[in-house]
Amino acid sequence: MVYRYNEIVQTSEVAPPTPGRPRSEAARRAVLHAVDDMLVEVGYAAMTMKGIAERAGVGRQTVYRWWSTKAQILLEACVDDARSELTTPRRGDAQRNLLDYLVALTEFLTGSPAGLAYRALLGEAQHDPEVRELLCTADVLAEPTQIVLDRVRPVAPAMPEDRLAATQLYGPILAQVLTTGSGLTRSLLKTHANSLLYAWQS
Repeated sequence: MVYRYNEIVQTSEVAPPTPGRPRSEAARRAVLHAVDDMLVEVGYAAMTMKGIAERAGVGRQTVYRWWSTKAQILLEACVDDARSELTTPRRGDAQRNLLDYLVALTEFLTGSPAGLAYRALLGEAQHDPEVRELLCTADVLAEPTQIVLDRVRPVAPAMPEDRLAATQLYGPILAQVLTTGSGLTRSLLKTHANSLLYAWQS
């Protein structure tokens, strides 16, 4: 599938509800909180749709009416949180815009329930094509990353197209967290931001 980075579908409605009664927002939030809790307590592999429904206090049919798989629930649970946790204030300095985002991304991936959910989905996507396609369709990092790139691009004439620039920005942080479980220090994040700016402004 070929797409431009800023054309990726970005929506909290990862799985469109099937026809029938409209969603109860209270029930929806209960399900999303349930998957967050269960991910920490039992892990992704042990989660079941039945267990999620029981934990949320809703009927299994209610869950299946809105989502087809636990991956869809987990993705919806982290998309909204990622948008709020990774959208940083606009700064007048390009380096500070990059650094703030890199710090927020590190905290998201290492300390946020939504970040833990995203990491679980990334792991599952390595051997489940459906989960991989789901992540491609609703890219959790797309919107907040695009915001940062748009802020920096006016002073970075050598910045590559958005998809490559995004990978250059968050790739090292993702690799560090996924391979070690911990993030880079603020000092190293600052070095990374400075290196990107040097390359993008050359």
